[in-house]
Amino acid sequence: MLQQFFIRCSGADSKILETCSEGEQNKFTGIGATVFFTAIMAFIASSYALFTVFDNIYYAIFFGLVWGLLIFNLDRFIVSTIKKRNSFKSEFLQASPRIILAIIIAIVISTPLEMKLFEKEINQVLLEQKNDMTLANKQQVALQYTPAIEKLNQDIATLKSEITIKENETNALYDTYILEAEGKAGTMLLGKGPVYEEKREKHDAALKDLSILKESNTNKIALLESEITSLNIEYAEVVKGSQPTIDGFDGLMSRVNALDKLPWIPSFFIFLLFLAIETSPIIAKLLAPKGEYDLKLDDEESTIANWISQKVAQREKILSTDTTLNDKIYSELSEEEVVYAYKKQKTIALMQKQADAFYDIQVKSL
Repeated sequence: MLQQFFIRCSGADSKILETCSEGEQNKFTGIGATVFFTAIMAFIASSYALFTVFDNIYYAIFFGLVWGLLIFNLDRFIVSTIKKRNSFKSEFLQASPRIILAIIIAIVISTPLEMKLFEKEINQVLLEQKNDMTLANKQQVALQYTPAIEKLNQDIATLKSEITIKENETNALYDTYILEAEGKAGTMLLGKGPVYEEKREKHDAALKDLSILKESNTNKIALLESEITSLNIEYAEVVKGSQPTIDGFDGLMSRVNALDKLPWIPSFFIFLLFLAIETSPIIAKLLAPKGEYDLKLDDEESTIANWISQKVAQREKILSTDTTLNDKIYSELSEEEVVYAYKKQKTIALMQKQADAFYDIQVKSL
């Protein structure tokens, strides 16, 4: 039962193969098994590859099954159509399209397996890339807020500088009237005279102005600091909002790019493994020696080809003979007076009817 299934997978003619030896049947059983298991491997690999794309096991299994059946049908067709000849070169040229396709499939199918085998290493590469992207994103977003925050900080510094300058002026006026009272500056008279009172009034007025300025600038600074806080909160929210996009940077293309950053030798050997699997049905058929089945198949095909060639030759002879006879018969008839007189009579009658019909049409148009 299993042998018959694998023979069908090989695409061989089971009726011819039944007349061959057991060894010949085992050879095609092995070829059929290779075709079948290659399709199974294609199904598994493509299902995983599609699962990484769709993230849905049902879609992955369905399209993976379609892909596996496609590979199975393609391998079975190519294996069954490769005819064993005395020239290996002609057989290889006949199988070359499938070999080229196998290389393409091996590249496509081996990549998902490599991503699974090197998943930890790929995750590490992706983590480093995500960290770099996070820093770059923060810097890029900061470009939108940094100028405004710096301007607000500069305004705050200006307001604080105004207070400092006013405090220095007030302190200077304080020192002036104190030194005047002590007789160490100004009039150089000890005591609180008119000059002292004048300087004291200037200091008191400056102190009052300083108090007003402090209150005003403190309120302004508080408003500016609240604006800075709002901008910082908005900046943090923008960074936080864009972080899920960066965290989701682990799709198929990003993983393929991360895989390219790993050493190439392990990936190359995995590719060679899948290339060997994909080309195994073709290689098995090419390496198989010409056996009893191939000879019987050639005999049957040549018998049919000869029979068809004979039928075609017979039809060509019949056509040639019939053409020659017709030419001879019509040539002899053209010289018969009876045929000439009859043909002339009918022609005259036809021309008379045409003239009468033309006459009737002309009369009706008057």
